[in-house]
Amino acid sequence: MTDVAPACRAELRLRRRAVLAAALALPVSVAGAQPRAAGPLSVLATTGMIGDLVREIGGERVRVEVLMGAGVDPHLYRATREDVAKMLRADVIFYNGLLLEGKMSDAFVRVARAGKPVYAVTELLPEEMLIEPEGADGHFDPHVWMDPRAWSRAAELIAAMLARHDAAGAATFGANLAALLARIAALDAYAEQALATIPERQRVLVTAHDAFNYFARRYGIEVLGIQGLSTESEAGVRRIQELVGVLVERRIPAVFVETSVSDRNVRALVEGAAARGHRVVIGGALFSDAMGEPGSYEGTYVGMIDHNVTTIARALGGSAPERGFQNRLGGRR
Repeated sequence: MTDVAPACRAELRLRRRAVLAAALALPVSVAGAQPRAAGPLSVLATTGMIGDLVREIGGERVRVEVLMGAGVDPHLYRATREDVAKMLRADVIFYNGLLLEGKMSDAFVRVARAGKPVYAVTELLPEEMLIEPEGADGHFDPHVWMDPRAWSRAAELIAAMLARHDAAGAATFGANLAALLARIAALDAYAEQALATIPERQRVLVTAHDAFNYFARRYGIEVLGIQGLSTESEAGVRRIQELVGVLVERRIPAVFVETSVSDRNVRALVEGAAARGHRVVIGGALFSDAMGEPGSYEGTYVGMIDHNVTTIARALGGSAPERGFQNRLGGRR
């Protein structure tokens, strides 16, 4: 008997993209966009990771506002009336997509129907770049920014969309994009080198939820999340016990909390391993679904990934400079 599940999943994805394109005015059409006043392009981004790309590429030609700041979990975020008002005042809205901001879907549709161009950045990427985890019911993993190479492609898409709404700025956007891509490429090379120094048996990244699949694919590290792709899922006792067993058996020295997720389940792992005679420490707090504080180096995309790579490498027995590849960790933007 033929297995129709893959075909069904593909059909669901095609239908979802068709609906999004029609309802949210993805690049298929932006004819409904309203004329804007002269001056910088007003852009609203849902997450810091997207907002930082827009800011770097747009330079002085854009004015960027980010809805979700440091420590905010986008999986659980609900749009307020003021958020909708901000979107309606903006010239362009960028959001991540792939259900990262799942509780905001109605707000995006409402704003798009009012004539605002609304773009789901990750849903414009080629499907071969995306990860569909086992058991995800046909949904792609939304945490694409964890792979600098894939996020570079997202930057290129953002540059193209900015130029669509400000044709006079196309040359500026192109030059800024080129500079940004060079910095991300240098970051990627540093990450590859630093993470390769972790002893092979200890190349296991245990975190609060499955936000690091793209990171794992790019750098050859096994990742184990207590929760699933979304922090809405519940962590069962069985899952925690399974991970404790992995920590003990493989003598993993550290686990990691996330800045936008409760550390309760990660601390349960530490206690469980201790009860079985293996000492595990919390190796640090990683930026998963949100960046660092505005104005800090970690409040930029490059700084966010630099922090994660450096923290992971040092905690799992590898070698990396204390202040990262640019000697900027802990500093200002």
